[in-house]
Amino acid sequence: MEIKIGITNTAREVSIDAQESAQAIEQQLRDSIREPDAVLTLTDAKGRKVLVPARGIAYLDLGQPNSRQVGFGTL
Repeated sequence: MEIKIGITNTAREVSIDAQESAQAIEQQLRDSIREPDAVLTLTDAKGRKVLVPARGIAYLDLGQPNSRQVGFGTL
């Protein structure tokens, strides 16, 4: 699932391809914005972690779940 995170006072958004469900990510966001110094931690499909201070999050765009990839490559 592609996730786009808008950060306050930043022109570019952060985009990651996460393996978690939309409900799990939404719950992580809700939990992290309750605390003033919390950090939202997401892991992308390649295992890289993205850490975003919760107070700096302007929006979180949860895209559609990844569909089956077309091609001959293996995962």
